[in-house]
Formats: sequence, structure tokens, C-alpha cells
Amino acid sequence: MSVDLAIVGLGYVGLPLAQQAARSGLSVLGFDVNQNVVDGLNSGASHIDDLSGADIAEMLASGFRATTAEADLATASTVVICVPTPLSADGGPDLGPVRSATATIARNLQPGMLVVLESTTYPGTTDEIVRPMLEAGGLEVGKDIHLAFSPERVDPGNPVYGIKNTPKVVGGSTPDCTERAAAFYGRFVDTVVTAVGTREAETAKLLENTYRHINIALVNEMARFCHELGIDLWDVIKLAKTKPFGFQAFYPGPGVGGHCIPIDPNYLSHNVRARLGYPFRFVELAQEINATMPAYVAHRAQNILNADGLATKGASVLLLGVTYKPDIADQRESPAVDLAKSLLELGAEVSFHDPHVARWHAEGQTMDRVESLDDAVANADLVMLVQHHKAYDVDALATSAKRFFDTRGVTTAPQAHRL
Repeated sequence: MSVDLAIVGLGYVGLPLAQQAARSGLSVLGFDVNQNVVDGLNSGASHIDDLSGADIAEMLASGFRATTAEADLATASTVVICVPTPLSADGGPDLGPVRSATATIARNLQPGMLVVLESTTYPGTTDEIVRPMLEAGGLEVGKDIHLAFSPERVDPGNPVYGIKNTPKVVGGSTPDCTERAAAFYGRFVDTVVTAVGTREAETAKLLENTYRHINIALVNEMARFCHELGIDLWDVIKLAKTKPFGFQAFYPGPGVGGHCIPIDPNYLSHNVRARLGYPFRFVELAQEINATMPAYVAHRAQNILNADGLATKGASVLLLGVTYKPDIADQRESPAVDLAKSLLELGAEVSFHDPHVARWHAEGQTMDRVESLDDAVANADLVMLVQHHKAYDVDALATSAKRFFDTRGVTTAPQAHRL
């Protein structure tokens, strides 16, 4: 039986895509090499924050199924690659998963099929790596099959923007490929924006996240000197954002996390160095600033303890919130890990609380999770708000703590220290 869409990679990108396509009436097949993921989905269990068991049940009722059988891909009109692209040792993207997914598709490629890469990568990947692998079997892109790149824009935990109402950028290897891909996404996405080609679509995703990376670095650096100068940066940002044009608010924090901001700009920087032989200085400076924030925050914590005559060595430090963004369980690239590492190196006794995380590992060890939040806050030498989950009454926690360090600028309690 043929299907409208097969998705290779059923994680934070692929599964929401499958959900929206299925909701819009498309027949959807999910492919993943992880048998546990496939078995879980087919039994109605979700493994990502954005989709619940009820969401998976709805998808199954609409005909969705997951498989590890690659031959099933041959039944699809469109195949979308949604596999991860982690950083490699040299700072560029590890394209191993993309190559593996493409090879799997190539073995099952059929005339007329549309293949779309959604995995974030450096400019040129679609046409220089994916295309030759697909054409090796004799089918020509733009004539026998179609190929395009469409950057994923999933924002885990966002209650307003999802697959359907976030504009979809599409760039094909040929104009016909672009047209075919745009028509496909137009079946379940409200707005489709076409690019000149695959490289422009690939670079657009990198520009989006590089823009955020650089502006976060700007306010992180300002946080350092504003603290030294006795300036309330949070008030500065509040004032600046009253301007209705020409300014967008970004906020400092203990570092950057997630699957995009700490990683994607490096793809572009690595590509510029490798191809052109010179640095992308904005990105490299931003990376330097953002990467050192956890150590800076740990140093600030040390100063707070020292001001009250307490050594960091042996001090009990409680971290509140260890995920990379609020109100989700996703811990990918969370700065809390590096923060804990810096505190442990200073000799602190670190524990954590997070309503979304039952077990947390940092510096090669399982960290102690406190069960009673109120008792732990009252007893800790220093409480640090690392992630602002809605479940936390921050002002109440700051009032009951011996010392409270707010790295997110949300407290109004006068005794709290803020980044």
C-alpha cells in the first residue's frame, strides 16, 4: 500500500511533522533504526515532550505506523529526512546520520519520488552529498526524482507556533524540485516560502540561529560589566524594549542550550573556515562568550558565598531547573551541566530539583535530586535558579532561602542576587 509521506528519524523534528501531516489527512509512515522507539510509538507511547500518548493514539487511529523495515520506504511518494546532525570533533556537523539515512532511501528510491532533507547542516550538503548518493542508482534529480531542503523550525514546548502555523522555507535542487516540495508542504502548512535553491534554504536556518546566538552573547557580555558597574541590566532591557521598532529583547543566562543555538552557528563558522580559509569572527566570539557563562556564573556563586564568609568548598548548592528551556524535560546541551561541573571543581556539594527531570547526570555522575523542595531550599547554603519553570514560585523560594542567585532575572525579592 502506498503512502503520501515517509519520515526517516522519529525524534523532536520528525514526530511533530508526522503528527501535522497525519492530522491534515496524509497517509504517514515513520521509519527509525531504533526498535524501542518504533515499538513504543506503535503501542501508543511518546518519547518527546511535545507529543503526548493521546497524540500518538490519534496518529495511529489516522493510519500512522512506525517501522524499522527500510523496504517500506519504497511505497512513499515523499520521503523526509529528519535525523540529528551533532557536532563532530572538528567543530563541523557529523553527517553520519544524514549519509546513513540517504543510503537507506537510495536503496529504496522510486521514480517520481520527492526527497527532502530537514536536518540542519552546512550550505551545500543537499546538492553535494545527498544528491550524488541518490543519483548513483541511475535516477536523475529534476528529471526522474525531486530533491529539496527545508529547514526544520520546531520549537519544543512552544504553545503558539507549531508545524502548521510556522512558515516553511523550501529550496529545491531545480525550480521543478522547489515547486514540487512547496506543493507537498502546502498540503499541511499554512505558509510556504520558496528559496532560490538548496544553499539559500540551508543558510537561512543557520542565519536564524546565528542571529540569536550573537545577540545572546551580547547581553551575556553586558551582564558581566553591568554587574561590575552596579547597573541593573534587566531594567535596562525592560526600558530598551519599550521602543516599538529597531530593538528585539534578548536576555542573559547561565549559558545557551538546546539542539540549535549552541550547535548550528558552528556549522556555518566551520564551513567558512574550511572553504574560504578565514574565520566567521562574530560566531567565534559569540561562542567564546556563551561557552564561558557557566564558569562565570559559578564564580559569581563563589563570590556570594564568600561575601558571607563561607567557602565554596563544602558548601551545599541547590540548582533549580536543569533543562535547556522552561517547562519541558529536554536536557540537550543544557548549560546546567557545565555549571554543575564548575561548581564541583570549586568543591561545592551540588544537588538539583526539576519538576520535569527525575534523573540527571553531570560530570560523569548521577546528581542528587532533592525530594522536598521547601526543605532543600531552606537548608542549602546557596540556591540557584538555573531554569525558570512555571512550577516555581520564585519570589517565595528566594524569601525562604539563605541565599538565592537568580540567573534568569525573574525575582523581585530584594534579598535575591541576580545575574
